[in-house]
Amino acid sequence: MKKYMQTSASVQAWTEAKAECVMELNSRRILYAAHADTRLPMASTTKILTAATILEYCDNLREEITIPAEAAGVEGSSVYLKSGDIYTVEDLLYGLMLRSGNDCATALALRFGGSIGGFSAKMNTLAQAAGALESNFENPHGLPCAEHYTTAKDLSYITCYAMQDPVFQKIVATKYYEPRHWQNKNKMLRLYEGGIGVKTGYTKAAGRCLVSAAKRGDMTLVCTLLNCPTTYERTIKLFDDAFAAYQNVLLVKADEPFTLTDGKKTVQCVTEKDFYYPLLQDERSLVEIKAKSVNVKKSEKIVGQLEIYLAKRLLFSANLYKL
Repeated sequence: MKKYMQTSASVQAWTEAKAECVMELNSRRILYAAHADTRLPMASTTKILTAATILEYCDNLREEITIPAEAAGVEGSSVYLKSGDIYTVEDLLYGLMLRSGNDCATALALRFGGSIGGFSAKMNTLAQAAGALESNFENPHGLPCAEHYTTAKDLSYITCYAMQDPVFQKIVATKYYEPRHWQNKNKMLRLYEGGIGVKTGYTKAAGRCLVSAAKRGDMTLVCTLLNCPTTYERTIKLFDDAFAAYQNVLLVKADEPFTLTDGKKTVQCVTEKDFYYPLLQDERSLVEIKAKSVNVKKSEKIVGQLEIYLAKRLLFSANLYKL
């Protein structure tokens, strides 16, 4: 993708963003990146991880929360919660992601973390589990803090992780939340065909930030921009280029039989899972698929290992099961 985009006549605007990354959701392949490992503030795109953390720990979205005094009057974007008001967790998640309510973030963090610090620790644990190893979260809303930062790559990993949750997907794809009459601030849902979320962000320190997801056919992409004055225009350009350049190729079907030979004995086996991977047209000839026997007990179903390589680099390995 990087080579492809560098040859595009209309790509000069990439330097407007401090950092950017395009990632395919399921494979986590980075299709394009510029300064994607640079640590930067991320403003309200923080709330992607906040919502994912809540969904990790909450088993009842209809639980009612009495708004504490600490969550009323939080600076910045707000849904104007008042101390003593009662909202469900679901309401607050919609307020968090559609209206970017810093007050919603605070109320949720206090309920599920006991304190801002306690909840931030849970956020950091989840971020690392998602593969975000160069980030640190000090609060649930993204208001400026010296030790609150991420990278475009890390935030893409976090978003891919969050988007695996169907509840999260539903929330960020919602244009209008009828129970509270909240409209989604994210214009990508209206501007881009296939747009399915995720979150805007802005502070003076972070600049304009935007994380977006879009689906075309069987491929879902996540685009992260940090400190970019033209977030929507740039995101649309990056999505268009990525969807044009890459195809999500089915390399192995779950029920595709492989034949393994171990001495005089042959056995038919399958992976029991499909494997897709986004590829440029000229990469297809560089894919190698290898199946090899493994030493197992007769009672075990696993008889081999499947490995898929791209340009000699291992992409994927899986067990092969006897038919």
